[in-house]
Amino acid sequence: MGFGDLKSSSGLKVLNDFLLDRSYIEGFVPSQADVAVFDVLSTPPPADLCHALRWYNHIKSYHNQKSSLPGVKKPLGQYGPPGVADTTSSAPAASKDDEDDDDIDLFGSDEEEDSEATKLKEQRLAEYAAKKAKKPTLIAKSSLLLDVKPWDDETDMAKLEECVRSIEMDGLVWGQSKLVPVGYGIKKLQISCVVEDDKVGTDILEEKITAFEDHVQSMDVAAFNKI
Repeated sequence: MGFGDLKSSSGLKVLNDFLLDRSYIEGFVPSQADVAVFDVLSTPPPADLCHALRWYNHIKSYHNQKSSLPGVKKPLGQYGPPGVADTTSSAPAASKDDEDDDDIDLFGSDEEEDSEATKLKEQRLAEYAAKKAKKPTLIAKSSLLLDVKPWDDETDMAKLEECVRSIEMDGLVWGQSKLVPVGYGIKKLQISCVVEDDKVGTDILEEKITAFEDHVQSMDVAAFNKI
């Protein structure tokens, strides 16, 4: 018994002829025999095989009741006309019920797990980047002690200091100062400051301080310490 290869036109022709005077594969009501044959067919039979197509559409209407239909599924070789062997290749096509079961997949697929792992990794990287962006960047600073020398003992040292402190730059903060005797009644201004290394250099400080040429003879760096 059998229908030949139900995945071929010749097998479908055998099924059509078998259903010429039958409504079902076995008996007079839909059963698991119909389900077994139906599940093998991945597409409806062509319109010229009207008996097979009629049967296919009828069994398809029992989609939600297939598992409750009477009988027990048997191998395809136990259905069909005598004298015809079952040669249907490969496993039966997945039924709609099976497809629905696949969609449910209580445990999840490997692809879903990989996708979730990727999302989690991207989320953690984004959180790390945001946290790093909020963390204050370490700014390199230096503490300088400058010696600013006047021309002579008649230089107004208060005015000289006022000129030096008038220099304002981003990354420059002036500190304490004092007058230090250098000899012959001359005193130099010793003043401290803190600078951001990327913004203020000793060269530009010297250039700006010595620009007050009416009061300043020269400038030297007496001490230089990284903070």
